[in-house]
Amino acid sequence: MSDTVRVLSTLALKGAVHGLAGRYQTAGGARIDADFAPTLALLERLRTGEAADVVILTREGLDEVVRDGRVVAESCVDLARSWVGIAVRVGATHPDISTEAALCAALLGARSVAYSRLGASGILFAKLIERLGIAADINAKAQIIQQGFTAERLASGEADLAVQQISELKQVGGIEVVGPIPYELQTPAVFSAGRMAATHRPAETDRLLRFLASPEAAPALRESGLEP
Repeated sequence: MSDTVRVLSTLALKGAVHGLAGRYQTAGGARIDADFAPTLALLERLRTGEAADVVILTREGLDEVVRDGRVVAESCVDLARSWVGIAVRVGATHPDISTEAALCAALLGARSVAYSRLGASGILFAKLIERLGIAADINAKAQIIQQGFTAERLASGEADLAVQQISELKQVGGIEVVGPIPYELQTPAVFSAGRMAATHRPAETDRLLRFLASPEAAPALRESGLEP
């Protein structure tokens, strides 16, 4: 449809994009047709030629498609910073995760920990437990999902703790976010957006990018668990 902008977005921005889409259209913008997946999955789809108007990826992922000529470098904007956190089922005891030692104890004491294989949070977490020397113990009882929301494994009772970007944890009902993994143990992900070089609607695409990076969009980003 000529009045629709197709967006391929990382899962971490799902809540924010859904919250902003109606506001953007009400203000005279095009309808947003968004599809969500982890950055690595989206990069693979883009490599095979999938079409879109706007992509929202980690900054590193966006840089890759810029280098390949699929996204226009001058159009790129940083939207938000995101931290990896831990969640439990609603009503469950919140473990202490405020220090490295406390986090290790919480992870080792859990019956099972859910994390993702393809998402930025899962990659960070896999490296973190290796560095902490607890990878074998955690992975022996982990629920490692290919993609999607790890907190769904809390609701199903398959895991006691879920690890993911806080904005992704907040997409699942029946859970509570305990808080971020200690900041000194992680590097925040930066999520950025850009215009696909092959889009047939560059003016509308650039308008959407300006809106997503504007102060007007900031409250929705914060509400979803991101830092504008």
